Amino acid sequence: MTKRDVSLPDEAEAGMREFIDEVDRRLSSEEDTCSVVEDVLIDLSGDREAYERWRGGESMTPAERVRLQSYDPCNTTLESEYYAEKDEEAFRHSKHIQWLWRQFDSLPIADNVEFALRFRRMLADHLFEECGENCRFFKGVTFTYGHNITIGDNTVVHDDVHLDDRGKLTIGDRVSVSDGVHVYSHDHDVVDQTEVRNYHTIVEDDVRLTYDSMVRAGCKVGENAIVGARAIVQHDVPAHHISIGMPAKSVKIKPGWEDVATPIGEAGVNRQEQRHLEYDLPEDLEVFDEFQRDLRPPQ
Repeated sequence: MTKRDVSLPDEAEAGMREFIDEVDRRLSSEEDTCSVVEDVLIDLSGDREAYERWRGGESMTPAERVRLQSYDPCNTTLESEYYAEKDEEAFRHSKHIQWLWRQFDSLPIADNVEFALRFRRMLADHLFEECGENCRFFKGVTFTYGHNITIGDNTVVHDDVHLDDRGKLTIGDRVSVSDGVHVYSHDHDVVDQTEVRNYHTIVEDDVRLTYDSMVRAGCKVGENAIVGARAIVQHDVPAHHISIGMPAKSVKIKPGWEDVATPIGEAGVNRQEQRHLEYDLPEDLEVFDEFQRDLRPPQ
């Protein structure tokens, strides 16, 4: 093993546990989630005094007022909030937790690795559809919603990873997701880029997605497989295969697994459409056409 056990001094350990347990308790209670998130961010930012002065009616500059207002997630918007097909009820909750996760990562205290890993793991229980035991999430991990993600036990997600759950995303046990990886569950039409198709993307147990790689929506990376650095997965990767390149291709089977793995020559099958997820848009949807393009081909 290449890791060693690291512990905090007793006083720091006790304070960390008390804080995380308190936030967990409040998020699990009937207390308004917006208020919980606001309180936590104000205190972690050391802005309580200024906040109380503002709430007491003291004069503030416009910049100060915007800063203090933005601790409350109800006064903010996220990119995924604009997506037409989102589940409004589920998003109302996940938005608040996602805001806390993102803003926490912007604070200096997020560089305290032991504290930050435990804090994010606690938040994952409130954000994801399901999160297993002993998962670790490092700094800068982002999501579309969060509530369409299922992650198994002992999975590690490193810095600056994007887990897109606009569709559905399932990640298994003991998965290693390296820095800069992007895993997608939605795709765009090649003619009309505003037409979005959602998929179920699957990363099975014991997979390693190495740095800067990408998994396209609707693909499955089979158990014990490796996706090489900066590879772009455009089709299913069979179990125990090592897949590299742009687009990714299976080049080897892990030593010892040759007798049970799909032969190299049978790899490269795209089953994206089998994992297509249908959705309905609200009848009263007010469409925002951000591009205003004329999609008619030339005559």
